[in-house]
Amino acid sequence: MSYSPIIQKSIEYIEMNLHEELSLERVAQYAGFSKYHYHRIFHKEVGVTASEYIRYRRIANSANMLLYTDEKIIDIALYYRFETQESFTRSFKKFYQLPPGHYRKMMSKLTLQKEEISLKNEQLLKGWTLSGSHPFNYQMGIDREIFHKGKASGFLKSVTVHSQGEFATMMQEFKAEKYLGKRLKLSGFIKTRDVDGFCGFWMRVDDSLGDVLQFDNMSDRPIVGNNEWNHYHIVLDVPDNSAVIAFGVLLSGNGQVWIDELKFEEVDKQIPTTNIDFSSDLLDEPVNLSFEE
Repeated sequence: MSYSPIIQKSIEYIEMNLHEELSLERVAQYAGFSKYHYHRIFHKEVGVTASEYIRYRRIANSANMLLYTDEKIIDIALYYRFETQESFTRSFKKFYQLPPGHYRKMMSKLTLQKEEISLKNEQLLKGWTLSGSHPFNYQMGIDREIFHKGKASGFLKSVTVHSQGEFATMMQEFKAEKYLGKRLKLSGFIKTRDVDGFCGFWMRVDDSLGDVLQFDNMSDRPIVGNNEWNHYHIVLDVPDNSAVIAFGVLLSGNGQVWIDELKFEEVDKQIPTTNIDFSSDLLDEPVNLSFEE
């Protein structure tokens, strides 16, 4: 059984209620599980417990408010359900190594302007390249105001897109050598705004000739419209003759997508792959050769 839709539904609930009381029991009840079972499946899917997730998302949103609002620290702490400013400070220092007041003072000087890396400067975005059918109609960069955890996220957005048939991808490639014969999971968090085509993670495994061995672009579970941060994944096998693994985020049409906390991990064969099997579209034999049907 795949728990991903249930976890995504509950993360959506969490994101909408970070300023409300969010006990493990309450979230588990919303998901329709006992708190113990929900604790196990959330940790397995996301990599942290639900309680840890709620705490670091509250801290991340608090960091944003410290930099981009004039709200008092005590008011931010209480808004995100910390009992005292002292407990908020302890939690904040755990993630940012600075107390909230010092963080606001130091980081505000570095973020007077939202950092956006234009196409002309895209080489500054370490490791990432812009590709697709119409990459010149899109922009990728770093966003220090909107992020899931830490201090920044990556983004891809339309600039001069004319149709949903146009797309771009923010991508990387790396050697498959270390993962031969393994089942590999790409996971991470995505947030979207005004996506009128679709977007999602994608991953492809190629051999040395450039032939595609495994592929998934989430076209059977597309992300559209406006969505708060949520967790998504792709699982592919890496055959023994693999040479290159490519991955990234795809945006078709207009809109903007943010990505954060991407990671790769080897999973066992009990985890089903998300590979798109193009052979299923092939007919067993030719038909209508006389054009009479």
